[in-house]
Amino acid sequence: MKKINIVKENREFNDVIQTGKFIKNKYFVIYYKNNNLNRYRFGISVSKKTCNAVNRNKLKRQVRNIVDNYKNIYSKSKDYIIIIRKSCLNEAYSVLEDNLGNLLQKLEKEMKNEEK
Repeated sequence: MKKINIVKENREFNDVIQTGKFIKNKYFVIYYKNNNLNRYRFGISVSKKTCNAVNRNKLKRQVRNIVDNYKNIYSKSKDYIIIIRKSCLNEAYSVLEDNLGNLLQKLEKEMKNEEK
């Protein structure tokens, strides 16, 4: 994931979470909202209550890799915030990839239906 495609500022995170829409499953919650930048951006968050720093960073690396694998399906001009739930901690990478990939595809289909 390129640095240009990352939501970094706390106020941007809060804005997307408070005013955007969301979709969720057992492992992830994805908040999304339009932006005026003509490119998609992602933010990834894991609570400190979930696990220690080593495991939080491992989960974030895995999610970044999955996001890169599915980069051809994202809508331009959207901000996405992915919140990783505690249930991800004991799951294999392949399970996380399947679940996040399915959730992202479902999200894109939903957004295309909203545009019509």
